[in-house]
Amino acid sequence: MKKAFITGITGQDGSYLAEFLLEKGYKVYGLTRRTSTQNFARIQTVIHNENLKLISGDLIDQHSLTYALKDIQPDEVYNLAAQSFVKASWDQPVLTGEFTALGVIRVLEAMRLACPTAKFYQASSSEMFGKVQEVPQKETTPFYPRSPYGVAKVYGHWITVNYRESFDMFATSGILFNHESPRRGLEFVTRKIANAVARIKLGKQDHVELGNLDSKRDWGYAKDYVEAMWLMLQQDEPDDYVIATGETHSVEDFLRLSCKFAGIEDWRSIWKHNPEFDRPAEVDLLIGDPTKAREKFGWKPTIDFEGLVKLMMDAELELESK
Repeated sequence: MKKAFITGITGQDGSYLAEFLLEKGYKVYGLTRRTSTQNFARIQTVIHNENLKLISGDLIDQHSLTYALKDIQPDEVYNLAAQSFVKASWDQPVLTGEFTALGVIRVLEAMRLACPTAKFYQASSSEMFGKVQEVPQKETTPFYPRSPYGVAKVYGHWITVNYRESFDMFATSGILFNHESPRRGLEFVTRKIANAVARIKLGKQDHVELGNLDSKRDWGYAKDYVEAMWLMLQQDEPDDYVIATGETHSVEDFLRLSCKFAGIEDWRSIWKHNPEFDRPAEVDLLIGDPTKAREKFGWKPTIDFEGLVKLMMDAELELESK
């Protein structure tokens, strides 16, 4: 039985990855922070699975990582934990650096000392491209991050490359473009829109406040993207891959389609601009080129943009109806 270690298991990606690996017959160990209240909502479907074990630890505590990996001796390590809300990274830039940047090297160093032959996956981000230098963005596109989060992700990405080249570790980065699902946190714009539109449809609120509607993103389905993470670690050699749909849509597109699927005719009637949600430095356009992943291991998304919006709207309407 293969063993996998996941940081960020209680997040959107971590929960889908845990389900995926358990279905593949893995023994899954998930790192969770010790807090007075635990949020296991996203892993409720697998929390009682005999092949899932939750381990107490923290990305800012080197010893907890080293001891856990020494004890478990995993075959695969997936580092998904981070301070991942871009807007919050301006309010908490130092904390973002601790988790999203230095957290990566702590995991890598723990692996180097405790389980150097394990395969490592780093969750890199399209936010690293920021003020894009090339359209579409691919693995060789230069980085130009526009937020403390993006800067921290660049550090995490390059330290992964450095450990791969310095210590001959199987260390891979997946440069994932925006990927959403009903498990997204309410602070993220896609889930915020879907939830607000559902509540407006049901008469629970009358409008939604948003920032820049013109920002364009390459949005895919998170459940598709965790399969790509696993596929990267099944290759003979470690490498870095862009995971994206190859299409871009604006925030306005997401709002308009959400209203369409909820049966709201005029999206403008429920929308208000709030400058508080505008970024200090905007990322205007992200669109990824997933050719390398498609050619190397046959990955492609199963749900398109409209399908993703409908899936999220159906989930929010059901949730709010209850």
